[in-house]
Amino acid sequence: MRSGLVTAALAVVPAVVAAQGLPRVHIIATGGTISNLGNDARRTGDELVAAIPRLKEIARVTVEQFSNVASGSVTQEMWRDLAKRIIALQAGPDAPAGYVITHGTDTMEETAFFLGLTVGGCAPVITTGAMRQASAVGADGPANLLNAVRVALAPSARGRGSMVLMNDELFAARDVTKSNTTRLNAFTAPDAGVLGLADPDTVVFHRAAPETGSTCRRATFDVNAITSFPRVDVIYASIGADSVLVDAAVAAGAKGLVVAGVGRGGTTPSQGSALRRARGAGVLVATSNRTGSGRVGGDLGDTSLAKLPAGAGASIGTADLNPQKARLLLMLGLATRMRPIDIARLFELR
Repeated sequence: MRSGLVTAALAVVPAVVAAQGLPRVHIIATGGTISNLGNDARRTGDELVAAIPRLKEIARVTVEQFSNVASGSVTQEMWRDLAKRIIALQAGPDAPAGYVITHGTDTMEETAFFLGLTVGGCAPVITTGAMRQASAVGADGPANLLNAVRVALAPSARGRGSMVLMNDELFAARDVTKSNTTRLNAFTAPDAGVLGLADPDTVVFHRAAPETGSTCRRATFDVNAITSFPRVDVIYASIGADSVLVDAAVAAGAKGLVVAGVGRGGTTPSQGSALRRARGAGVLVATSNRTGSGRVGGDLGDTSLAKLPAGAGASIGTADLNPQKARLLLMLGLATRMRPIDIARLFELR
């Protein structure tokens, strides 16, 4: 085992022997608080499933132990491998009706967003976890996992792509963020709101599924075309902030910078000067905000922006994406050699 990874071909095992005819849900376990027993001990995905007898009544569950790490240890390469694994399962025999990813909550929103950008198809991909350790009184992991499987099976979830299920609430991967360190209702979507609910009797969506025709969703990025991830750093604006961090990121080889700006993306004069130098050096600067909600727009009608080739320095807005998600999207745009104008347009897509 390396970095917690387990060879996928060896890790896929039937976790629940169910009656023939039940739809299949494939659970991919990556670790996180949902598996954490304390003292570095973690439950496996099979153990998580075995603790929920009701699962065998509603689905034919298979489990894959992809990794078993804290979410702070997840890497971009693990994102890529996870997306490739789901795509391979989609194309294989007995393709699952839906997928559930168990994951640590600290970076859950980023993994879910990456999967939303790189995995297409009709089958929903539900990421879930827990705010309380598996050994804690009132552990929320079992209920979250059960509800995630229920959503993965729901006909109304088909075609909706990547979602996060926590505390009975469903969020679109693009909209969700962790907004509290410890509470069970830590996950919110400040601008878009809750997408749906896993009620005791049914799964309810508050918004209609997107019109996708007979082919369902198409991935925004071809994960097989991503050979490496360019360096993209987040620069936080605050009173008195100088140019040091911007200049250091450029010197370290950053191809993109995301500014967590004050208000609607503002910076200090010193930071502004450094960002202009960065753009002159060919760095793409994407401006977000540190407020937790709201848009930072860009001028998509700027003719000079439309003329710039891939790899050119420029300034764009990130719409309503928070800095960590803006970093992810900018990284993918740069990795696939997109022009600045096309990356800017991606931030506006929903």
